[in-house]
Amino acid sequence: MAYNALSEILDICKERNISFYEAVMQDTCRDTELSEEENRKRMSEMWRVMLETSEDYDKNLKSRSGLVGGNGGMMEIYAKSHTGYCGEFLLMVITEALKMGESNACMKRIVAAPTAGSCGVMPAVYVAAKKLHGFSDESIITSMFVAASIGQIIAKRAFIAGATGGCQAEIGTAAAMTAGGMTALKGGTPKQITNAVAMALKSMLGLVCDPVAGLVEVPCVKRNVTGAVNAVACAEMALAGIESAIPVDQVIDAMREVGENMPSMYKETACGGCANTPKGLEVAAMLESGQ
Repeated sequence: MAYNALSEILDICKERNISFYEAVMQDTCRDTELSEEENRKRMSEMWRVMLETSEDYDKNLKSRSGLVGGNGGMMEIYAKSHTGYCGEFLLMVITEALKMGESNACMKRIVAAPTAGSCGVMPAVYVAAKKLHGFSDESIITSMFVAASIGQIIAKRAFIAGATGGCQAEIGTAAAMTAGGMTALKGGTPKQITNAVAMALKSMLGLVCDPVAGLVEVPCVKRNVTGAVNAVACAEMALAGIESAIPVDQVIDAMREVGENMPSMYKETACGGCANTPKGLEVAAMLESGQ
């Protein structure tokens, strides 16, 4: 990708009077040396896998450790049987995020968006948007290019791996990508897209990566839910015209600063946080002994 900042995309959109998607697609075609149609075909395959992962979820399947599995099914039953606080859309988002995260832990096929540990955020929101709001596959694929460009720029300016930046780099980036993509899906302006990104990422600054027993299961799966709900909330705020007080590229740089100064015990080493609680250590010891 030629862009090094989201502000550069905003400038191109303004100068050429084009949409965020058009600015991204023009760059993508140059980078891949493929046509727009060919690039969209590749993205449509990722969307197909997301849909299939949702449909193929098995509520009876448990991860090898036994720590994860079945919560997506429980949430689905709850969503169908109760009014809930959130309403139908958010209840489906929560359900889908759990299903995707558990599928990853159970070694089923997923799309890393941008990582396997954060694979539930984007699909959860897009699947719910398709099922409940009737967005077409084509419109979702278009917005996925917007989301992908956001992830690429965050990866350039900071990081997307928990081992280098903590979970803010994984779930935080996934939430930012999804917030921007969902804003685009609703017809948001380029500026609204970047405001959604900034607000979503700010909400995740400092989030540590502390997997119990070193497995991408606890607390990772449920964090996908938080990231997905955060993304929806920030997209809604941006579409309402609410702006981030801190410019989006500066928020990304702040995430990098926080990650660089975060102790290694909070960067996927399973030495701190939830992994270092009495229960976390008990689980790790039990798994190590093969019990």
